[in-house]
Amino acid sequence: QATFVESGGGLVPPGGSLKLSCAVTGAWVTDLDIGWYRQATEKTREVIAIIRQDGTAQYEDPVKGRFVVSINNGRNQAYLQMNSLQPDDSGVYFCNHFPRDDTTWGRGTQVIVSS
Repeated sequence: QATFVESGGGLVPPGGSLKLSCAVTGAWVTDLDIGWYRQATEKTREVIAIIRQDGTAQYEDPVKGRFVVSINNGRNQAYLQMNSLQPDDSGVYFCNHFPRDDTTWGRGTQVIVSS
């Protein structure tokens, strides 16, 4: 069973950038469809970006054009490059299977966009 460990979050001013990492164990990233999910305070956890086994990526409208997903086969990791960050991007970010598997959530990594 795959496990996911997120890292790279932090405090960033509006307009700034962050790159989140997702370390995967128990499976090869190239064998998975991986979703990046975001949970803002008092809101539900929702998918914002997906990278599929064939390398294609999909983005939800709030992040389209600003976020980019990628994988590194050698490190067995997935990444979420986040640019032009805005306060509404604040939240805890998770990676997981897509569609989500509620048995494999990691702890997430918190992103705070604030001046």
